[in-house]
Amino acid sequence: MQNEKDPELWALAKRRVAFKYHLVAYIVMSCFFWTLWFFTITRDTRDDFPWPIWPMMGWGIGLLFHFLNTYVFGKNSSVQKEYEKLKQHTGNA
Repeated sequence: MQNEKDPELWALAKRRVAFKYHLVAYIVMSCFFWTLWFFTITRDTRDDFPWPIWPMMGWGIGLLFHFLNTYVFGKNSSVQKEYEKLKQHTGNA
């Protein structure tokens, strides 16, 4: 039937949409952090290191791993590979 969804493609599409939402949240919150920092600095703290860099770096690492899982390693999941290996090992191919 034409209405049936391929489960692998459906899962990949869900991961990609989730990554896009994650990216948008990262961009919006980064803009918020930088705006907050900009409007709260004073003459005394103007030369201090800007604190928004720390949440951006931490969240950015998580975003990088989400990207890698979605677009680089997500096509053939390690669970699927391990399942296929176990299936062949037990002779249930």
